[in-house]
Amino acid sequence: MTAHPFHRADFATTAAEWRQLPRDGAPEVAFAGRSNSGKSSAINVLTQRKRLAYVSRTPGRTQHINFFRLPSGALLADLPGYGYAAVPAAMQRQWRGFLARYLTERSTLVGLVLVMDARHPLTELDLRMLGWFVPTGRPVHALLTKADKLSPAEQRRALREARSVIERDFGDAQVSIQLFSAEAHIGIPEAENAVGAWLAVHAPIAAAQKERPRHQGE
Repeated sequence: MTAHPFHRADFATTAAEWRQLPRDGAPEVAFAGRSNSGKSSAINVLTQRKRLAYVSRTPGRTQHINFFRLPSGALLADLPGYGYAAVPAAMQRQWRGFLARYLTERSTLVGLVLVMDARHPLTELDLRMLGWFVPTGRPVHALLTKADKLSPAEQRRALREARSVIERDFGDAQVSIQLFSAEAHIGIPEAENAVGAWLAVHAPIAAAQKERPRHQGE
């Protein structure tokens, strides 16, 4: 069986400010979500790497974007969890500025995976994230994680209500949404296919950049 293009991802680099972002032009898919939303677990299960994205004991403290290189040459960008109350206000402001610029100005960013706890989706901060990114015209795929914590009826209701909010607030934007659980392996092929389709469009660029030197910036 052929391995999925997410498999065998490796850590590439980390960036705490704009000049440290990768400059090789490879396409990127960003993963964003509130602290404790299950983002790290989602990345780990999709890449089949148990500790590729570390689950922090102090959520919200790491204010870096971590990049993982796929075999194709494309990158997954793991954005820091947001919304953790204990993070100092100055750090929150600094991070919001970097995050907003990355989401709206990063030319190599081809799509956003928005990770939300299925029990508490589309919080004010999640909607702010969508408000930054949707106007760029690039696609969003939302994962309602920890779906195994809900009954089948609750899962259907959570998915239906989240879709309703997205349609109400963002109209015909390219936003898709699904149930997901890293623990119970719910929705993994669906997520792989959705994000894999974005990268497939940019596969020639990724292949070309894979052979070029990789560096962080000036």
